[in-house]
Amino acid sequence: MKYLLILCVFLAACNSPAPVSTTSDSNTKIAETLFKHFNNHDWVKLGALYAEKVEMKDPAFGTGMVEMTPVEIIQKYEELEKMIPYVKDKVLKMYASENHVTVEFLSTGIAPDGKAFSLPVCTILGFKDGKIVSDFTYYDNF
Repeated sequence: MKYLLILCVFLAACNSPAPVSTTSDSNTKIAETLFKHFNNHDWVKLGALYAEKVEMKDPAFGTGMVEMTPVEIIQKYEELEKMIPYVKDKVLKMYASENHVTVEFLSTGIAPDGKAFSLPVCTILGFKDGKIVSDFTYYDNF
């Protein structure tokens, strides 16, 4: 009987759900904060969420990866705001894992030609030590 009880406890422990990762939770909060700063056009606060060296992919940079600093990222978004002053992002879904958060969102605004646009975008953010170390963004730029 004693062995049966031990076996039941062992099997119950094996079937327990895995604890929720606090790392993925904190990374999700950072991603949410990133989009809040983006929508407020607070580029300095947005830049502060990134590590000193960040791997970036964006169709605007071509097909390869570029390395950027937070200062360069701030400049990138300042230039974007000059071209599209009312740009906003609406987060549709976030998917978190231990070191990444994938974000589906809709970017909207008024293009330089005066036409409204709505662009579906997907970004994969990589994290290390509470900072964004990679930002791979995908959208149809044709």
